[in-house]
Amino acid sequence: MCPTRRAPTWNGNPGRVQFGPKVMTSLDGLTSDVAKLVGVSDDLDAVARAASAAHDRFGDHVTAARSQPYYLDVTHPEANKGAVARYLSARYGVPPQAIATIGDMPNDVLMFAHSGLSIAMGNASLEVQRAARRITASNEEEGFASAVDRFILPRG
Repeated sequence: MCPTRRAPTWNGNPGRVQFGPKVMTSLDGLTSDVAKLVGVSDDLDAVARAASAAHDRFGDHVTAARSQPYYLDVTHPEANKGAVARYLSARYGVPPQAIATIGDMPNDVLMFAHSGLSIAMGNASLEVQRAARRITASNEEEGFASAVDRFILPRG
């Protein structure tokens, strides 16, 4: 994210990742031992623009996807949920058509393309819902369990 933009309000609680952000003014010198860069902002439109800018600038050389509306994860192009779905398919000999994926964030769309059944949670954005074959209820409405009952178990 832009170094002049403030990070989201953490109130001393690092939340899900169990550590606070490290504000960087430059990425120069970061060439080894980096698994992922995460941009964070309360300005959700800026996060979406940054994702588009990363795609425009780096193309297929990175994966840039929002794991939450306020996070932009930038990783190696094979370090994403789509690559994991492909790897697990090959590793365990399960054809992609026999794989179901469930997600609610833009970074989940990458795995939808590598599964026979893609299911978006009801709380997902329209972008994510349009990328999926099925839509289930939201997280608050037991959407995961509903997806398993309605879409996965009947196929077995």
